[in-house]
Amino acid sequence: MPTAVRAARISLVLLSALVLSRVFAHRASEPPDIAHGGWSDFGGAPDSAQYSALTQINRSNVKQLEIAWTYSTHDANKYFYNPLAGNGLIYVMARNNSIVALDAATGREVWVHASDPNTRLITNRGINYWQSADGTERRLFFASNNQLHALDARTGNLITSFGDNGSVDLKQGLGRDPDTLSLVQSTTPGRVYQDLLILGSATNEGYGSAPGDIRAYDVRTGRLVWTFHTIPHPGEFGYDTWPKDAWRTAGGANSWTELSLDQKRGIVYVPTASPKYNFYGGDRKGADLFGDCLLALDARTGKRLWHFQMVHHDIWDYDNATAPMLLTVRHNGESVDAVAQAGKQGFLWVFNRVNGQPLWPIEERSVRASDVPGEQTWPTQPFPLKPPPFARQEFTERDLSPYISDPAERARFAAEIRNARNHGLFTPPALENTIEMPGNNGGSNWGGAAVDPRNGTLFVVSKDLPCMLKLEPERTAPITSAVSAAVRGRLLYEANCQWCHLPDRAGEPPAVPSLVHVNASLTEEQIKSTVRQGQGSMPAFPKLSREDIDALAEFLYHPDRAASEAGPKPSPVLTGTRYVSGFGFMFTRSGLSPIAPPWTSLTAYDLNAGTIKWKVPLGDVPELAERGITDTGTMFPKVGPVVTAGGLIFTGTRDKKVRALDEETGKVIWEKQLDTALEGIPAVYEAGGREYIVFCAAAVPLVYPPSEAPVEGKYIAFALPRH
Repeated sequence: MPTAVRAARISLVLLSALVLSRVFAHRASEPPDIAHGGWSDFGGAPDSAQYSALTQINRSNVKQLEIAWTYSTHDANKYFYNPLAGNGLIYVMARNNSIVALDAATGREVWVHASDPNTRLITNRGINYWQSADGTERRLFFASNNQLHALDARTGNLITSFGDNGSVDLKQGLGRDPDTLSLVQSTTPGRVYQDLLILGSATNEGYGSAPGDIRAYDVRTGRLVWTFHTIPHPGEFGYDTWPKDAWRTAGGANSWTELSLDQKRGIVYVPTASPKYNFYGGDRKGADLFGDCLLALDARTGKRLWHFQMVHHDIWDYDNATAPMLLTVRHNGESVDAVAQAGKQGFLWVFNRVNGQPLWPIEERSVRASDVPGEQTWPTQPFPLKPPPFARQEFTERDLSPYISDPAERARFAAEIRNARNHGLFTPPALENTIEMPGNNGGSNWGGAAVDPRNGTLFVVSKDLPCMLKLEPERTAPITSAVSAAVRGRLLYEANCQWCHLPDRAGEPPAVPSLVHVNASLTEEQIKSTVRQGQGSMPAFPKLSREDIDALAEFLYHPDRAASEAGPKPSPVLTGTRYVSGFGFMFTRSGLSPIAPPWTSLTAYDLNAGTIKWKVPLGDVPELAERGITDTGTMFPKVGPVVTAGGLIFTGTRDKKVRALDEETGKVIWEKQLDTALEGIPAVYEAGGREYIVFCAAAVPLVYPPSEAPVEGKYIAFALPRH
């Protein structure tokens, strides 16, 4: 090698080393990221970043991770919980929906706040923590059975001075008779700003749902401080986008998912869901503000600062289900504080978080009109021109999965797709089969995004799950005393339940459980409670009387009694002009999606440029992996990624694996097989100078048909070995 070339190369190496040393020296001199140094908020911090500034665990040593401690949930409940950590404790949910405090370094149980044994609805994704400015008061907030509660974070004792003897009735103050509302609270916690707890709500999925008001409560007294009406009242902005006085009867337009907070500016960002009913809007003609919006509200007063509506007059259930992501990017040569919203449609929307201006153009495009009687769809829908979508937005015969091995089943799917209405992203539901892609449980969902605030990178988990929608006239069970309770229960099932659980009660696992052997897993009282209050994605049924629910439980528990009764079999009757549909999740007999994999993906965006950096399948399907078929993505995930300053992304999936991926490439550089399925958002914190990553391993495993054997869940903490 010529001496001059050798000298040039040596100089280049020395220059590179000098540059790198200055970069690392600069990083070392940066002030610590206090906001992301702990995990005392749902998602890690008020901004929902799902980011940890801790660096003890990094790319160079992640393969050394070992289990530091485990804690059994002591039950077979399914949790998707994001633990909180603070003051040497970690707060989890276990022991039949109880709040439990553990020693953060050892997992040793410190105290238990026992849940009411009748609790069927609770904020099982997480809770809220508040501490007074002087540190003398520390409180935990959670909701159960539509009641908001406050606990002493040091002892677990109920704070009886909060609300009415320790609870606030969330059904009050909505402008409706509370006795007519079955579901108000969300299973997701709210956000604490100063001395306010800001909450969204879940409402119901059907007709007659509660309105989706955003409300703020005083953390000390439980007093309602402010309300933002997502279905506007007379004189409020957006009132003219609904029929007159719709606020008295319309429901939804709620925020059942995560809120995000810009603490410095005092702005809370609220992603809202569809108005109800999900798939038919003949009784709510108009654009329906503030359904399917990103709302920016003054956190002190609830005043609207700006909004953007992602879906006008939603009839697809295209909720904004993921937390708005706050980050700073370089845009047109300037530093911009931005907010990014991932949606079920597979779009990523990016705005200036102060004024709501989109960073890249958004185009209103004409979409197909509905021909369902009474429906009046909105003529256009918004399409962001940049960044590119993270999920597939069409499903045709060409996209069928190669893993549908039965030729007859494959032919059936091909024929159904070929004969269905299938005109793109916003094809309106019809009285015949209609393809919805991404489906109403596709795209991005709760906990599904994270950011690295240091470099403007956003990561989003998405699933491709096509749906087949079909509207039918709403029906009700005829009122008759000539039939037994079991037969009346069958009529009620046909009128209310078979749209999702199917006429044969087989459901569509894993999304919609089978009810064929429900008497083996639930008592009749548990069935009644679930119908009355709803659970998970299943709505409550406020229109059913106590006698109706008793009859429905009788049928579900003893279907043979209805089948064996002699005589004519009455059928449900039409109620009028409203229409209903099931969620339409499409699954093969093997429990997999009929679309070709990957079924779940993790996408990394550079939001300085509005481009995709990389995209990888996330997780596997164990039954396929055993045959050497990998990189399919897991099925039906509720996965929350967490990014760390160590250059890693941590996730846990339903294939019973935890993984660490390289933030720069998406490559898996560490994984661990566990004996329990994982979902939800892990937590990252430090205790005693040691960094821990805690996963909630208490989910439904990926097996088909689903196992009826109860599986006890665990919280599993990983850390580097002690030296």
